[in-house]
Amino acid sequence: MSQASSGLPVGRGLLYLIVAGTAWGTAGAAGSLVYRVSDMGPAALSFWRCVTGAALLAGVRLLRPRTRRPAPSLPLARRLLRACATGAGLAVFQTAYFAAVEATGLAVATVVTLGAGPVLIALGARLTLGERLGRGGAAAVGGALAGLGVLVLGNGGGEVRPLGVLLALASAAGYGAMTLLTRRWGRSGGAGDAATTVETFAVCCVCLLPFALAEGLVPHTGDPVRLLALLAWIGSVPTALAYALYFAGAAVVRSATVSVIMLLEPVGAAVLAVALLGERLTAATCLGAVLLLGSVTGLALAEARGIRGGPGDHDGAGHAEEPAVV
Repeated sequence: MSQASSGLPVGRGLLYLIVAGTAWGTAGAAGSLVYRVSDMGPAALSFWRCVTGAALLAGVRLLRPRTRRPAPSLPLARRLLRACATGAGLAVFQTAYFAAVEATGLAVATVVTLGAGPVLIALGARLTLGERLGRGGAAAVGGALAGLGVLVLGNGGGEVRPLGVLLALASAAGYGAMTLLTRRWGRSGGAGDAATTVETFAVCCVCLLPFALAEGLVPHTGDPVRLLALLAWIGSVPTALAYALYFAGAAVVRSATVSVIMLLEPVGAAVLAVALLGERLTAATCLGAVLLLGSVTGLALAEARGIRGGPGDHDGAGHAEEPAVV
């Protein structure tokens, strides 16, 4: 398989994104358990999630053996600029989503955020990166959005409030900007770099700190051991591991494909809600999961076919594209 300028094979990037999307699906269930055992708020939870993730990523980076021929790294100023941009996008993505959940409920916030994300990313990738979906890709995105709607709204719906919808759209915009920037910079190398990922989390922590302080950094709990275990899980698997894989994979895979693969998150969350939180397995859950997984599989296979067709980026019909100016 071909490789992007970051050196990561695109096929491995697809695998990274699938693992990341699955890991993200565990965050919602773990967060629900955190709320059950403590009075921690969403901003504080996001802050400690990012702090733990940044610490783990920095520790792994320090412990990794140094190669004899280290890969060329970006100049510090450019790396920090990229970290500030993606870190701000990550902070908007997380905090606006939690605020949307509070304003209009989990179902509507999830549908608007994760539904608008692929649409905004597909449009942005076409306008700024020259990436074309093709008819097959457009059908896959449509199927994914339909599956998401059935999965979430088919299990209870929710009251639509304008403020909540606006916050969810802001969250989708933050996610879209983060994905497009990672893809754009991945074409010139360094977007999936471990140092850049750590710096992105550091910027996100700084952005979240004022909101976490206003909410209360240290929660009250009657079960501190369980709370710490949940926070450790959230900071390690769906954060340090998942985002490291996400940034690496998003640097080499087409942006629209990234956005649809990340819809694995609500599928994983639905499975865990049934297994751990006692929710019922409904027909809507099964149908929505099948539609989403089918769309993810279709796009991943299309991406793999495009890679085997030759180096470089391809549209949904397998035609090579002109490289974007970075």
